[in-house]
Order: sequence, then C-alpha cells, then structure tokens
Amino acid sequence: MPSALPRLALLATIALFVAGCGTKTVDSGIPDGSQTAAVAAASTPAAAPQADAATTYTSDAALQPVTNAKDLAKQPVIPRPATARPTKLVARDLVVGTGPAAKDGDALTVRYVGISYSTGKVFDASWKTPQNAFPFTLGQQAVIPGWDKGIVGMKVGGRRELVIPPVDAYGAQGSGPDIKANETLIFVVDLKKIG
Repeated sequence: MPSALPRLALLATIALFVAGCGTKTVDSGIPDGSQTAAVAAASTPAAAPQADAATTYTSDAALQPVTNAKDLAKQPVIPRPATARPTKLVARDLVVGTGPAAKDGDALTVRYVGISYSTGKVFDASWKTPQNAFPFTLGQQAVIPGWDKGIVGMKVGGRRELVIPPVDAYGAQGSGPDIKANETLIFVVDLKKIG
C-alpha cells in the first residue's frame, strides 16, 4: 500500500502556493466607499484660491432680478430663469456685508433658498426650518462644491446669489426627487455669522 505522506506533502505545497497567490485581490467593480473621496476629488476640479468668489466667478449670463434681494429680513424669491444655463459657477453679491469675510476652514451659519434652474421650483430653504439657519464648515466638503467655492470671500451680513452648474452641484446622479440628473441650481445665501 503506497504511503499517504508524499500525497499530503504535495497537497500542502499546492495549498501554500495558492495561498501565496491569493494575496492579490481582484476588484469586483462594486464601490465599497473606500474610494469615494478620491473619485470626488478627481471628478471635481479644485477651485483656485480666491480672495472673493464674487470677483472670481463671473459670467455673461443675464440673470433675472431676485425679489426681496436687498431686504435681509425677507426670504428672497428667485424667478424661474428664462435664459440658457451658464456652464460655469456664477457668484453675484446682492448685498455686500460689512463683517469679516468667509475663508476655507471657517465655521459658518447661513440661511438660504435654492431652486432648480429647469423648473424654477424651490427644492430646499432654511427659511422654512425653526432655526432658520444652516451651520457648516467652509472648504471641508460638507456641502456641494459650488458652495465651497462660491461663498469664499462673502462677508457677514451679505447676501449672495450662486448659479451652480451640475459639475459643482449633484452631477449625473442628482439628489432626491427634486434635483434631477445634471441639474443647474440657483441659491440665494445670507451669511449670518462666522464662528
């Protein structure tokens, strides 16, 4: 009867070889979240440092006047756009604040209203919340890139209109039922405080 020892040795050698080869994994292509930040960074161009987004991001887009634009005690009403969507971020001061200017890393408190460019419908507004405010840290990817880029340089007490193309908003995936894929967004943001 042949000895089982040589067979066991051969099987053990094959098992060690296979285990050694098994250290290399094959990507299934299913996102697991580990590359989310890298993908977001690669798909969103980094904003050039700027002192004030309102002077950096300009456009020849003819924007319609915002109702209640100067009255910070009232919610602004953004009209449905009648012109072609701008392809680049637009930041336009409606009221220039007199307080300190926002910069990356600052904890901000804002209030805002946002509409869809294609429908003109309000999809979100802090004005309808009990706090009537929204806190976030600028430049930390806590908000869409259009906010991180477009609020830089805004002064406390100011009101700014942001027209944000899909690349700086929610892109091809959209967001919820109210923001469709590749939607341009318009926000009017009031900067209440820094810190």
